[in-house]
Amino acid sequence: MKKFLDGRVAIVTGAGSGLGKAHAMALARHGARVVVNDVAGRHEGSPGRAVADEIVRAGGLAIADGGDVTDFAQMEQMAARAIGEWGRIDILVNNAGVLRDKTFSKMSLDDFRRVMDVHLMGTVHCVKAVWEHMRERRYGRIVMTTSSSGLYGNFGQSNYSAAKMALVGLMQTLALEGAKQDIRVNCLAPTAATAMTEGVLPPEALARLAPDNVSPGLVALVGEDAPTRTILLAGAGSFESANVTMTQGIFIGHAGDPVAQGPSRMGEILDPQDERLAGT
Repeated sequence: MKKFLDGRVAIVTGAGSGLGKAHAMALARHGARVVVNDVAGRHEGSPGRAVADEIVRAGGLAIADGGDVTDFAQMEQMAARAIGEWGRIDILVNNAGVLRDKTFSKMSLDDFRRVMDVHLMGTVHCVKAVWEHMRERRYGRIVMTTSSSGLYGNFGQSNYSAAKMALVGLMQTLALEGAKQDIRVNCLAPTAATAMTEGVLPPEALARLAPDNVSPGLVALVGEDAPTRTILLAGAGSFESANVTMTQGIFIGHAGDPVAQGPSRMGEILDPQDERLAGT
């Protein structure tokens, strides 16, 4: 019986554990051949190699890659390995990430920059490494991993929030630029218990937030009939979408003092009645 992703080749970054592992396993179960990327390496005993071996034992096809997403040359090598092994790249799942949580007043610029480098520039490197290949083949499915911290904010995560919201902007534009070549670009905002959330959430919440409960949403974002420019929130078996919207607002024009008039009518500007998707 033909599977949902039969014949597709997928790259998943940060796939040695947690969400990345769950995504890689789910893609393989649906028939995709998977490049399991994890910065710890591809040698025997490494997390990425263990996940790839687990996929193979289950009857799937997978190879491990130890490239660092912050190094563009290594991401180019990863893409070349995938093409050399299977002749194509159809799916890119940008999942690799780190945390350096502190309030902004106590956060070093090094910690801010590190999180931006991994989450934002790491994603840029991966997308750049596969973009022309997908354009030439006129097919691609790319998922950015954003977060509710980026969409709505979270105390002590200014670096992480900034990086995750930046990925939404990147998704919006790449979805437009890739549309003619059927490259669909989406964001997944997961809530799951991983190594990154240890000590952040209480045990009873962690028990309900298995990474496996997020991955069905990921699979839906990389299929042939996937949407594009979608922000999908997923966690504990629930799925929602987030949107960038704008209110109806008011028109002040050039009469009088619009700078003074605008703030004095802020209630009207913020009124959510007849709110609509931005850009529509």
